[in-house]
Amino acid sequence: MRFWEEKQSLMWKHQYETVMITPWGENSLRIRATKYPKFTENDWALDEPVMDTGKNASITIDGKNSASITNGRLSIKVDFSGIMTFYRDGKKILKEYHRDYDQPSCRESRCLKIRGREYKAIVGGDYALKVRFESNDGEKIYGMGQYQQSYLDLKGCTLELAQRNSQVTIPFAVSSMGYGFLWNHPGVGNVVFGKNFTEWEARATKQMDYWVTVGENPSEIIENYTAVTGKAPMLPEGLLGLWQCKLRYRTQEEVLGVARKYKELGIPLDVIVIDFFHWTRQGDWKFDKEYWPDPKAMCDELHEMGTKVVVSVWPSVDKKSENFAEMAERGLLIQTERGTNQTYDFQGDCLEIDVTNPEAQAFLWEKCKKNYYDYGIDMFWLDNAEPDYNVYDFDNYRYMLGTALEVSNIYPKLYTKTFYDGLKAEGAEGKILHLVRSGWAGSQKYATLLWSGDVPSTFESLQDQINAGLNAGLAGIPWWTTDIGGFMTDDVADADFKELLLRWFEFAVFSPILRMHGDRGPHNIPPLSEKEWGGGSLYTGQSNELWSYGEDAFAIMKQQLELRLSIKPYVKSLMQEASKTGAPLLRTMFFEFPEDKQCWEIEDQYMFGSRYLVAPVLHLGERERSVYLPAGSWKRLADGKVFEGAQVITSEAPLEWIPVFERLS
Repeated sequence: MRFWEEKQSLMWKHQYETVMITPWGENSLRIRATKYPKFTENDWALDEPVMDTGKNASITIDGKNSASITNGRLSIKVDFSGIMTFYRDGKKILKEYHRDYDQPSCRESRCLKIRGREYKAIVGGDYALKVRFESNDGEKIYGMGQYQQSYLDLKGCTLELAQRNSQVTIPFAVSSMGYGFLWNHPGVGNVVFGKNFTEWEARATKQMDYWVTVGENPSEIIENYTAVTGKAPMLPEGLLGLWQCKLRYRTQEEVLGVARKYKELGIPLDVIVIDFFHWTRQGDWKFDKEYWPDPKAMCDELHEMGTKVVVSVWPSVDKKSENFAEMAERGLLIQTERGTNQTYDFQGDCLEIDVTNPEAQAFLWEKCKKNYYDYGIDMFWLDNAEPDYNVYDFDNYRYMLGTALEVSNIYPKLYTKTFYDGLKAEGAEGKILHLVRSGWAGSQKYATLLWSGDVPSTFESLQDQINAGLNAGLAGIPWWTTDIGGFMTDDVADADFKELLLRWFEFAVFSPILRMHGDRGPHNIPPLSEKEWGGGSLYTGQSNELWSYGEDAFAIMKQQLELRLSIKPYVKSLMQEASKTGAPLLRTMFFEFPEDKQCWEIEDQYMFGSRYLVAPVLHLGERERSVYLPAGSWKRLADGKVFEGAQVITSEAPLEWIPVFERLS
């Protein structure tokens, strides 16, 4: 073993592996290892400038026996066999899992021949990599983006590190032991937060790369993390009220008719969203003139009403698109490694644009600027941003940046960056927001409003979305939303669905963005056209406006909307806080009350910022529910009744409202 210091980093070499530990932000260290002659130049998620923390770091080398590096409150000690142990303020928080002869501790010496860093050669290519750590009894793990499951605490979970519709992998974990861990690798793999050990896997990589930080509480950990990956900009003005959307408004007049009715009813409409297949073909990126004859006039009228306009953009390109031949010739599309030259087949024979290619980014923005932005479209809905594939065979796709196995998780981040850079170049800075179906570490700095994808319309799914939103916030994404009522509805007239819709709406009032959307069945509305392509060819769902569900439901949603409008100044203050510190708007109970052990056990209520405790109703027919109130005084918003905390109460929960408590002290 040979240790040395280079460029403020601790380095060592053992056999064919070189390891490098570098100070990287406050109380943070970046750890890289490779079997190649040198490290790559890729910083991946760690692409924000950081202060020169290395000058405050200290490195100690004890010949060939051991070495250590300290940056603030975080230290790593390395023994003579290269095993790393991590300490927060001198207390062990993490250690590589190693079961081999050279283990320095006799108690832990094993004949299993398992090492903490395991490289497996890919024939003719790079390495598959597994990195293992000892598991800590009693530890809880959070973050990691958005997974459709009922678990908030991820300890014991196996997570695929891959993007899918409604699954968003952002590989940053927050531990109850006071550290954060970023797997700084954009490729496909898995993580197992096992009881016996933790294992991170990359199916194809050139090097190991991860980053560790420590803090006094989750708030400090998130602030450290967003300092090195990027913070969300301030949310543009005029977006904190109602967003109206459905699958799908088919014509310019349908959109204007909905907006005019909201105006007639005296209901402020902040945003209206134009969903997919308003276009001619996928990859044309333009309105079908037959149904959208004057988009500029439409936008002008909506703007006069105070309503901003969002339009859906997909990355898929039909082979019959007017742009396909040029894009194929210039190499701007994702490639398949074998089989048919196709990546997506919904309503067309498609390949997706390769946004890891800067030329493809420029091409896409040029088309969308000309055909949307120049008409007055305010924002973009970047749908299918994973991208969505026919089959998630990641070993069959290749990008300019590398194989899908190596880089595909970064795709939604670069897709969003394409539009962020384009709008910024047009002088729109401060007015940028993208509604996006996926993201990766650092996506927040490109004005990403993540939504939870095409999820079922069930109470079980509602519970999953709450956990998804909380863990997305702990992974650095403060702007998050979901389809009110879920996306997939069989019968819009079903009484049980209407109750679900109301409960979902009441939850969404206390979330970053309040957005009506969904594919409302049954699909018995005939298409506008017999053609197999164009804006009139595809089906549409039933109406999805506030008035679409009867007078009783309308009255409840209207009252809830008024509540939302009354707290807009507070929500704006949370957006400012997120921009400054990275703090999410949806917060786990322990985020606000880290010293309260009970708050680390709760998965069915949350804090909306620091002021409001929200207890969603998660079961059909439920008209009361238990709520844990931390120490202090709490006022129930619905009736002003004050409760003392440090106890579990049973709160009323009539159909008209869910239990929400304002923190008084």
